[in-house]
Amino acid sequence: MTTRSTEHASFAIERMYEAEPERVFAAWADQTAKARWFGGPDGETEYELDFRIGGRELSRGGEPGGPVYTYEAVYRDIVPNERIVYTYDMYLDEARISVSVTTVEIAAAGDGTRLTFTEHGVFLDGLDSPALREEGTGHLLDGLGADLRGEPVAGW
Repeated sequence: MTTRSTEHASFAIERMYEAEPERVFAAWADQTAKARWFGGPDGETEYELDFRIGGRELSRGGEPGGPVYTYEAVYRDIVPNERIVYTYDMYLDEARISVSVTTVEIAAAGDGTRLTFTEHGVFLDGLDSPALREEGTGHLLDGLGADLRGEPVAGW
């Protein structure tokens, strides 16, 4: 019998970007733009984005012969150039490893944009951890910054 567990955690990450809020928002809203920085594990086989309230996002893939990671999101609230709220599940192969609600706040700050990413999650059965999720999210947001600067985005 498998031992079941839950770990609840929240974290917030802030980034400053030298781009106007409209460009930062567009990097989340456009499938081609988001695929450049959000990417996914090497060997990603599937990516879809339907960016609207009630719309879904899917990213699935992994190393050849390794586990498959799946990210399934539903957009709950969108205020253009200001706020994105979504819920998402993460899977490792067929096992659900976490469920989260996330808010992305976008605000003009000087000549650029301040992005605040806040996540509240429940991490399931010891298959994922808040520390790993926060670290991975930080890398994704750094990739967004690189993309906004026109630089190549390092894979994860």
